[in-house]
Amino acid sequence: MFDDPFAIDRRTALAVGAGVIVAAKLSAVDAIEPAKAEGYTDQTSYRPGDELRLHVSCTAPTYDIEIARLGEKRDVVWTKFAVPGTAYPVPANASSHGCQWPVSLNFHVPHDWRSGYYSIRLNATPTSGKSTRTEACFIVRPRQAGIAKILLPLSTNTYNAYTNWGGYSLYGYHAKHKVQGRRVSFDRPQQSQFASWEGPFVQWAEASGYEIDYCSNADLEYHPELLERYQLVVSVGHDEYWSSPMRDHLERFIGNGGNVAFLSGNTCCWQVRTEDNGRALTCWKQNFGDDPLYKSGNRKLLSSLWSHHLIGRPENLLTGVGFLHGGYRKSHGQYMNDPAEYIVHRPEHWLFEGTDLKRGDVFGGKDTIVGYECDGCELVWKDGLPTPTGKDGTPENFQVLATCPVKWHPDDYEWYEKSEKGRIGNATLGTYTRGGTVVTTASTDWSHGLRGKDPTVMRITKNILDKLGR
Repeated sequence: MFDDPFAIDRRTALAVGAGVIVAAKLSAVDAIEPAKAEGYTDQTSYRPGDELRLHVSCTAPTYDIEIARLGEKRDVVWTKFAVPGTAYPVPANASSHGCQWPVSLNFHVPHDWRSGYYSIRLNATPTSGKSTRTEACFIVRPRQAGIAKILLPLSTNTYNAYTNWGGYSLYGYHAKHKVQGRRVSFDRPQQSQFASWEGPFVQWAEASGYEIDYCSNADLEYHPELLERYQLVVSVGHDEYWSSPMRDHLERFIGNGGNVAFLSGNTCCWQVRTEDNGRALTCWKQNFGDDPLYKSGNRKLLSSLWSHHLIGRPENLLTGVGFLHGGYRKSHGQYMNDPAEYIVHRPEHWLFEGTDLKRGDVFGGKDTIVGYECDGCELVWKDGLPTPTGKDGTPENFQVLATCPVKWHPDDYEWYEKSEKGRIGNATLGTYTRGGTVVTTASTDWSHGLRGKDPTVMRITKNILDKLGR
């Protein structure tokens, strides 16, 4: 939500002048730092047959391209060697309005490419000296309805929000001069978080024989017709930034009987607005008073916290839980020396079928599945069992199945105007039904239990996919 330990600061190729990076002679670049090729695609996702445009700036005479689909294994599907390289300037506003580099290479996505996450490795090939390998990414969404009944929208909005390439992201801690950006562009090299979040789930699910189709966050906004094909939509990891149309379309899907599994945390925390036909995100965050919509009086679409009282649409209404009554575990100095595990409250629920768990048992500590950002709801305890109050937007029929104490960092309370400083919340695993069934594991790190092959986490995830995805 705030400072992210997985956000890795990228150095730009060569800084010259006030915020503008200009190309220098190749020999001079080689002498200063390793040669580098960096790039981005013109869309976050494509259907087979669509034209993909790749924009690359390279400080070496040539570079090589390798494209691989990351699923059960890394499958190389396309290569091209000795592509002529050209170094392009980076505008001072590249973070917010893109690099504006020309198209370096374009091709049509082959019809036989499976839906999935695709990595583009760019390797500069200098005449002398060292080179640095970088990666870009894109998603292939399904061409037409197939056998998959499960759709996984990857958290591309979150990738962009944390990317500080060009100087700025939607965070100040790793930005130039510690200044937080208000707008971020997809038309610049992106820092994917796939390996930390969705990757472990995808590898486990495909290895377990599940057929899954993939799309981007933007597709929930611009291609909502995709949802009609599926029984289950799955959110995994750190699905933090949502536009109002994304949320509208998914809530309509649930109302019409579709199922959703939020195997994620800090989910739908910030409302963003897309601009430039989806190629940029705007979010004023805690500075919502400077958002033009605040001054216009149209405050329901403020680019701030969904749970903020001016917006009045807490994420609990969608996911069943929210960050307001959640917090951190094993991060931001909170519960750093305590086990990150869930305590079971209602083991008779179908979610726990085949696990042999009993009330009061714990699971997931080996792989720290509760963390680093978690969602919860306001609870009251009756006869030792937690029950939602419903005052925070959590549906009345939400069942709390497992919890783990979490807490905000003290500095975070300024982000909400109405919050209780020092309150301890709970990561809250649970489910509700409203047309379709919604399940939440309420933690960004749930998939780490799949990576660690925790038998309980694997069985619970299997129960979810089998019951809701058929």
